[in-house]
Amino acid sequence: MTPASPRPRRPGPQKIPRPPAARAGGPPPWPEWLTPEERPVITVDDVRRAVKDLPDLEPYLGPPVKGEAGVLAAVFEEDGEARIILTRRTEWLRSHSHQVSFPGGRAEEGEEPADAALREAFEEIGLDPSSVEIVGRLTRLATITNPQGSIHPFVGVLPRRPVYDPNPDEVDRVFDIPIVDLMEAGAFKEEIWGIADSGVERSIFFFELDDDTIWGATARMLYELLTLLTARRD
Repeated sequence: MTPASPRPRRPGPQKIPRPPAARAGGPPPWPEWLTPEERPVITVDDVRRAVKDLPDLEPYLGPPVKGEAGVLAAVFEEDGEARIILTRRTEWLRSHSHQVSFPGGRAEEGEEPADAALREAFEEIGLDPSSVEIVGRLTRLATITNPQGSIHPFVGVLPRRPVYDPNPDEVDRVFDIPIVDLMEAGAFKEEIWGIADSGVERSIFFFELDDDTIWGATARMLYELLTLLTARRD
């Protein structure tokens, strides 16, 4: 009997600046599933355990950052599964247009990154800050396009499915997916990119959805969350 193959997926509308020398990376560190019978169950309690009591981030001691930002990975449970909220940015934004991302943005003067993440989630998709329970955070990171920036990803739990009210000036689409779908065979891909003319190579992660591609900082955050879920489910 011929083994089943990962199902085909359509790329999203964003343009990915893939360098000519990009090459394939390795497999994911979590077990992929191919058939419905192999599909695991990931709950909100699993997410709570995955991010609970992670070590605090070290104080930032480098040069002045170029705009600290907070982003919110918001999850809720439906039909016994944890679902995570994502947006697709509008095509006319100056940076990262049409990319899939978490709600979030730059902190205002004197604003903590967690508060910025909640404020931006309200402004972008109408998510009520009082409905969000922050249960942990992921590793602070920068991006290739803003290496001095500092993005603080926070994981928040919602009591139920929210009502979305996307801001059309910033958000082309808001949607949610089961977290476990990111572990389906064929969903994850790693590529190795050379960074400009620096001689430095970096792993770039991708998650292929049915009609979109998650990559960049958002994919890196999801990669970390799935790695934690795999390691801390017991």
